[in-house]
Amino acid sequence: MNYLIAGTGGVGGCIAAFLALAGKDVTCIARGEHLAAIREHGLRLHSDLKGEHTLRIQACTAEEYTGKADVIFVCVKGYSVDSIISLVQRASKPETVVIPILNVYGTGPRIQRLAPGVTVLDGCIYIVGFVSGKGEITQMGKIFRLVYGAHRDTTVSRETLEAVQQDLQESGIKAEISDDINRDTFVKWSFISAMAVTGAYYDVPMGEVQKPGPVRDTFIGLSRESAALGRKLGIEPKEDLVAYNLKIIDSLDPHSTASMQKDLARGHESEVQGLLFDMIAAAEQHGIDIPTYRMVAQKFKNLPH
Repeated sequence: MNYLIAGTGGVGGCIAAFLALAGKDVTCIARGEHLAAIREHGLRLHSDLKGEHTLRIQACTAEEYTGKADVIFVCVKGYSVDSIISLVQRASKPETVVIPILNVYGTGPRIQRLAPGVTVLDGCIYIVGFVSGKGEITQMGKIFRLVYGAHRDTTVSRETLEAVQQDLQESGIKAEISDDINRDTFVKWSFISAMAVTGAYYDVPMGEVQKPGPVRDTFIGLSRESAALGRKLGIEPKEDLVAYNLKIIDSLDPHSTASMQKDLARGHESEVQGLLFDMIAAAEQHGIDIPTYRMVAQKFKNLPH
């Protein structure tokens, strides 16, 4: 199968690099100086799992891509989803599957509404990956887990799901076909929201969240509040959501930070809408008390979102 990676940032770049290292057919969508560097020097990967590599990989802008893909991984930020819809439509054939890998809950159904006629699944990822330079991706730690699946009203063959899983696993990615992707994307949203918001609020790496004290207490408070929203929405996680979030945070590299935190520190556009204010809006809509979220939101209320 051939893979199109829409968005070659930390997540998309790591997926592309791992697939390419395993000899899979991959094309990356990128732009600007990042794209120019990939074209000139290759995609440079610094990886705790795979080591140091420079990969000659096909790369172009969304407008330049004229092919058809078997699998499209959508790895842009939540605020850029609308900008890649025309690419998704152009690059899809009847059997193409689109797998969004975003931090924001509800992305799969959103893309499906925007691109009717295309088979859109949903997915989430657990990884610390980021752009560390032009044409350069860094993957930290031992976790690279990708979960994907179809929503209940989406038809896709088990054979297709398993073919993607096999390619990902051969590439060194822990790939899981979800039996309830609505649950799994909510669980990821709960975690990444608490992680990103706590890190940005205190401006600290995850090592500070791993220590007992007010930073960790804030992370726990945010996790409890999103867990309450999940219960209201009928989400049934496999284990207690607060305990799960703590288990994941404690397994991260202590120096790691969320991409939202990095973007805010640089003054860049960030996912503060999807990871903070969308969570608050959903909780308020369902009558959930969210004192921790309201507290941290005060710091970010004047940011554009």
